[in-house]
Amino acid sequence: MRVIRESSVAAEARALTVGKPLQQQRRRLGKGWLPYALILPILVYEIFFIVYPIYEGMKLSLYRQPRGGKPMQWVGLDNYKRMLRSDTFWNVMQNTAVFTIGVIIIAVGFGLGSALLLNRHFPGRTMARAMMTIPWAFPDVPAVLTFIWMLNPNFGVMNVFARALPWVEVNPTWLLDQRLAMVSVILITAWKGFPFYSLVILAALQTVSQDLMDAARVDGANKLQVFRSVTLPAISPTLLLLVVLALIFSFKQFTIIFLLTGGGPAGATETIVIRVYNTAFRFYDFNYAAALGVAGFVMALTIALVFIMIQRHQEMEMA
Repeated sequence: MRVIRESSVAAEARALTVGKPLQQQRRRLGKGWLPYALILPILVYEIFFIVYPIYEGMKLSLYRQPRGGKPMQWVGLDNYKRMLRSDTFWNVMQNTAVFTIGVIIIAVGFGLGSALLLNRHFPGRTMARAMMTIPWAFPDVPAVLTFIWMLNPNFGVMNVFARALPWVEVNPTWLLDQRLAMVSVILITAWKGFPFYSLVILAALQTVSQDLMDAARVDGANKLQVFRSVTLPAISPTLLLLVVLALIFSFKQFTIIFLLTGGGPAGATETIVIRVYNTAFRFYDFNYAAALGVAGFVMALTIALVFIMIQRHQEMEMA
């Protein structure tokens, strides 16, 4: 009896031992489809709402719509040749570059300054951090309407500050002057976006090693030297990412510019996005607007690829 019982126990143990790999294999096969099922909705969304519209836009840019309701004609790269030969296109690209660079410098610069300030300990710091997020959280349309009233040349509050300057004798026409319009649009856009950059930089500052900062102070470094030698290298990957994000966000900015000036006066604030809208929905030249859109897409893609190359280069240096 004892032998029979021992043999039965050994058989059960052998069955369990053999069954374990089979169970593990079944679990692996059961879990193998889960990542694909989770990514499937995102993939479907990307194909139908991003990839397919881009394809249709590229295809539309290769045609021309004749007058009289006739079917579209294949013209190849004629729309792109027209775009490259147009002085208006290069003026638009110049406006886009000025607007983008201005927003990056002011928004990221103010974000860095405010983050350094809010990283210090002072009474009411929590309230100050919360108040700083108001411009970013405020909807675009009410914010722009508020600034339109503030910049009104007749009764706007900004005229009070402008008239306090000794060289200003009359109320400036903020949004009607070609020189002031671009400056106004840049400042408003930077004001609207800098809290986001400030919060991200503030989070990066929390990760800077306090031991390295204390060691630098012990070695006799002042605050500027500590920032340049310890803080700045630690947050430089975050700053690079924010510069790229600011470039992309400002490159595709539409709402603020359109509501403030609509691209005027005389095209002084017309960026590539505003030009695409005006060409398509004001002049009804959808084929040429598609070519402009493709040009903007190629520029944005180039920016993203350059950022990926820089990021990989930094990762290789750190490794």
